[in-house]
Amino acid sequence: MKNQDNNLKYIRAKNKVEREKGFYTHLIIYLLVNTVLTVMKVWGDFNSWDSFVDEFLTIDVLSSWTVWGVFLVLHFVSFKYGQKWEERKIEEYMKKELSNDSK
Repeated sequence: MKNQDNNLKYIRAKNKVEREKGFYTHLIIYLLVNTVLTVMKVWGDFNSWDSFVDEFLTIDVLSSWTVWGVFLVLHFVSFKYGQKWEERKIEEYMKKELSNDSK
């Protein structure tokens, strides 16, 4: 029984690490892709600081950061707070199964 508990704890820990790794991978890709897109969109306006800022603050540039950023925040919320809900559900179903097996 103790070996099963250790295996279950290992599986849970591994799942948590995989979720965390997925979030950080998403974050890194978000930063890299949006940085490259932004540089490509404003590349021609390095003549003066004012023209660069004007080009940088266009909807074309900011939309990719904003829209993707919303999805990144949702990913973070599900990664950080969704686990507790999932663990409660797993415990609930395990208790149900154990009570059904004992009957």
